[in-house]
Amino acid sequence: MVEQKEIILPPFARGYHIITGYIKNELGKLPEKGLLNIFIKHTSAALTINENADPSVTLDFERFMNHLIPDGDRLFTHTIEGTDDMAAHIKSSIFGQSLTIPITNHKLNLGTWQGIYLCEFRNHGGNRKLVITIYY
Repeated sequence: MVEQKEIILPPFARGYHIITGYIKNELGKLPEKGLLNIFIKHTSAALTINENADPSVTLDFERFMNHLIPDGDRLFTHTIEGTDDMAAHIKSSIFGQSLTIPITNHKLNLGTWQGIYLCEFRNHGGNRKLVITIYY
């Protein structure tokens, strides 16, 4: 069986934001076991799973990725939407647009220190749409 819904996240500032709570609030009762897939419908933002305890992780992600792929790099020709646009597309492709998380005993089977992140790569990304699919 499959259930699916689309949710809209509020706008987030550029950076890495733990959205585990947003996701859980939208899920309702989960099956005993199954899989949750989360897909972001954007090319300048991404999803990832990483440490949810120390806020410095989000700062380190931002600093490292901006060092690796700086806004306005002279290599980029796709600049019509701003200096952050092409860098955001590349970062999005590196991180990816979907996550799959096991469901066990009616709960997301995340590790103790794992959280679901929205990676917002634009200075003004706006609302982000996610497709949530539960397979059981």
